[in-house]
Amino acid sequence: MGSLPRAVFIAWEWNRVASPHLSAYAPPGPGAWQIDTTHVPRPETLFIREAQGEHFMRGFRSTTSRYGWLLDYPEPGYANELTYYRFHPASPEEIPARFAAAERVFETRLWREDLRDWKGRAKPEATRGHLALQAVDLASLSDGELLAHVERCRDWIGEMVFQHHEFNGAALTPLGDFLVQASEWTGLATERLLELMRGSAPYSAGGSPELDSLVEAIRADGEAEAALAEGDPAAVLDGLRSRPGVVGSATRAYVDAVGHRIVDGFDVDNPTGLEMPEVLIAPLRAAVRGERFGASEEEIADATARVRDQVPDARRPAFDDLLAEARSTYGLRDERGLFSDIWATGIARLALLEAGRRLVEAGRLERSEEILEARHAEIRDLVEGRGGPAAGELAERAAHRARTHAVDAPLFLGDPPEPPPPADGLPPGAARMARAVDCVLGSLFGESQAPNEETRVFGLVGSPGVYEGTARVVFGHESFYRLEPGDVLVTHSTSEAFNALLPLLGAIVSDSGGALSHAAIVAREFGIPAVVGTREATKLIPDGARVRVDAEKGVVEILA
Repeated sequence: MGSLPRAVFIAWEWNRVASPHLSAYAPPGPGAWQIDTTHVPRPETLFIREAQGEHFMRGFRSTTSRYGWLLDYPEPGYANELTYYRFHPASPEEIPARFAAAERVFETRLWREDLRDWKGRAKPEATRGHLALQAVDLASLSDGELLAHVERCRDWIGEMVFQHHEFNGAALTPLGDFLVQASEWTGLATERLLELMRGSAPYSAGGSPELDSLVEAIRADGEAEAALAEGDPAAVLDGLRSRPGVVGSATRAYVDAVGHRIVDGFDVDNPTGLEMPEVLIAPLRAAVRGERFGASEEEIADATARVRDQVPDARRPAFDDLLAEARSTYGLRDERGLFSDIWATGIARLALLEAGRRLVEAGRLERSEEILEARHAEIRDLVEGRGGPAAGELAERAAHRARTHAVDAPLFLGDPPEPPPPADGLPPGAARMARAVDCVLGSLFGESQAPNEETRVFGLVGSPGVYEGTARVVFGHESFYRLEPGDVLVTHSTSEAFNALLPLLGAIVSDSGGALSHAAIVAREFGIPAVVGTREATKLIPDGARVRVDAEKGVVEILA
């Protein structure tokens, strides 16, 4: 059934991306391996790699088997510490069951059952688990108790990684099914059809019930509104939390809900909202000012009508049905991360930093952040005083990760992949599923193949529109402070954790990801232009340059 899903089976190009360190990129094992520039743009910490363990593959397989995907699971491997995937197809013995499962999925609309499960069980249970772990007073724990807590946090990340991927099928299948069929009926490209998803993912636009409640409370309290309007974000947040009455309780609920999530990526080396209060205060200030992001219901209805007019009359009832199903689960794309591993990872980070703080006091580390580079067993050895990594080793791991980026690495390693079978040769349900999966995976990981020029960078349309502004090349949270309102964010990729920053931006340009990458999703929700999958915008666009982002054509022009 092929080694790679159809969406990522593209021309095999050895050393497509020039790098002076290609000798460091030995294939992790036999077979064909493809790098993940979208989710893991630089090496993961060893702690998070261990925490994920087999949970990623297990969660992925729980979806593929139930939904009848011919892709079984991606297996992670590491070259120069960067993450590559080997895609395992379903075994020949499983194919008949996968064919039957795909047929049942469309007959029963299995995603509806999963969506009910997400809303009624998984998300509330995960939230209770997060709140319980983050309520622990870390400073009051003995060293042994802290180690036990760190272990619980590690195991919790594993559970949440499984949960994230357990819902892949519901998040992606109805969307892919709609995109494939609507494209056939209208001739419109995927990115144009995705505009109809606007408004279906409130969490992608930084919204939450806790934020809504806090905004309402502040607007009803003139003193609180004045206190929010200006001042140091940390002091403002502390002041709001300590206020009596409704504002104080609403602020605490808001911080409990979002403050422990990491604000960049999926790893423990990224800060939480509590550590960067500006990313909590910025969306709050914007909401209290009444700034509206995204499209209105009228705009969405008009856009839908324009597309629907291009659908043949006989297909319009089916179009309406498919669109409704896709919209119903579209929010899962980001919610899975925000309520699963992104939140769990932030809780673990704060526990690790408490251990690091104690090790600094004991003279075993120079900086508390060094603990984030340690394996779990090394953390135990360090805290218990039984040795651990040699002096400087953890700092060198951090330095290696900081200077190693996926955009500099080979796209493929190992053997050339085998092409998958054509969908036309599959049973009807399996063919429909294969096309849906191929569409969404291609829209997640696709990149432009157009050669870039000295003053023009080519990518894919993530969110339409045209914008001119100042480019800010940002590689991580360390540079968030440099973003000013109206700037054009130029970055490797974004995760759900970036959501709080979006109110600041005029446009987004990314190296990796397609029309369903996180950068494209949030840009559409906020109604700002995005050009994604440029491969090398962060290399070619100078920081501070004046740029014109033409997200109608997928071109970024360097003006000055």
